[in-house]
Amino acid sequence: MKSLRQVLGGDYRQFTMVFALVALLITFDIASGGRMLTPSNFQNLLAGNAYVLILAIGMVMMIVIGQIDLSVGSVAGLVGMVVALSVRDLGFPWWLAAITGLALGALIGAWQGFWLAKIGIPGFITTLAGMMIFRGLVIWLSQSISVPVPDEFRFLGSGYLPEWGPAATQMNNSTLLLGLAAIAIYAYSQVRAQRKSLAMMDEGVPWWTVIVRIVLVGAVIAYVTWLFGSGRPGTSFPVPGLILVALVIIYHVLTERTKFGRSIYAVGGNKAAAALSGINTARTYFLVMMNMSFLAALAGILFVGRATSAGPSDGTMWELDAIAAVFIGGAAVSGGIGTVIGSVVGGLVMAVLNSGLMLMGVGADRTQVIKGLVLLVAVAFDVYNKQQGRPSISGALFGRKPPAVVGGASEPEAPLNVLSDPAPASASPAHHVALDAPEDSSSPTR
Repeated sequence: MKSLRQVLGGDYRQFTMVFALVALLITFDIASGGRMLTPSNFQNLLAGNAYVLILAIGMVMMIVIGQIDLSVGSVAGLVGMVVALSVRDLGFPWWLAAITGLALGALIGAWQGFWLAKIGIPGFITTLAGMMIFRGLVIWLSQSISVPVPDEFRFLGSGYLPEWGPAATQMNNSTLLLGLAAIAIYAYSQVRAQRKSLAMMDEGVPWWTVIVRIVLVGAVIAYVTWLFGSGRPGTSFPVPGLILVALVIIYHVLTERTKFGRSIYAVGGNKAAAALSGINTARTYFLVMMNMSFLAALAGILFVGRATSAGPSDGTMWELDAIAAVFIGGAAVSGGIGTVIGSVVGGLVMAVLNSGLMLMGVGADRTQVIKGLVLLVAVAFDVYNKQQGRPSISGALFGRKPPAVVGGASEPEAPLNVLSDPAPASASPAHHVALDAPEDSSSPTR
């Protein structure tokens, strides 16, 4: 058991949701007669759920600061319709239409951020009003009919990486190169972290645990690479999946390695203490809200590309899928806790449930019941672990410790040194900022 903890880099309970995802994949593959773990199903699963996973990246930042955005589906639907209409009626080239859509998303986010950050209206109310306004605009602009989009958008929403090089590999070489690069980057990061750890302390984890970790993760990446790269001719790793991977990397670095990202956790953990420590809380609220709508716009563009047209019902209930993904991924309802990687894992769990149940012939009604129960059980288990002083189900994937337990209740830890001005020495424990943020279906239908 000690060796397992060393390989995983901590308590194995931190990886509960990852283990659950693997167990679901294996179970559904057996139950469906081997139809789950196939190249075509994985390609459809990733491309068909990329928009929800992108929404989850922005939603986790909203929930960490203690807010919630109910308008993301309507914003995505409105942007998709505006993009399609700007090409059809205004003669915009596809790239200008895409830029216009992203700019519209940022503008909508700035509008909603103004009401939250400057006027003080809670995000729940602000975005509830936005959901009504933007849904009405979608129906009004579309005249309740679908509008087709150019082929370039179809490539963004459902395209694949190109084929090149020798056929001797028996795989798509673009996907193969992507997989090899991922393995190399992961191995380098692990070796670099181990060397840094040894340089800072007398003894670190044994080298053999680092090697085993690299081999295990490398084997998983190699298998996924083979799965995506060995499909029928003309298919490979989906373009929406590549966009998603890039966003995960960017936002993981943003939230975990930058002052702004750490200020998000500070505001969510204790807004008053964050303000006393010099953080501009209004600015943080504004930027997080604007970012959420920007990502919703991107999700809407990818969706209409995959669906080949924009429709008046696009985006309906997407916010619920994104919120479910975030909470299954280990975010706390009270704010201050949640990670990009955990939210993406939670979204993949929901996507695998959708795909697996569909392959088994389970109807949409029973699928909704099962997904609701999974959400409830995952959050209940997470709450129980936190009450016991354990890491959350996605927690501390990158080495963060759970909050200390005093008298049966979790006491926030002192803030990390992320602020330009330290908190006053006389501040009470209630002013300490909790920055204990744990790390951690298919094609759309009209």
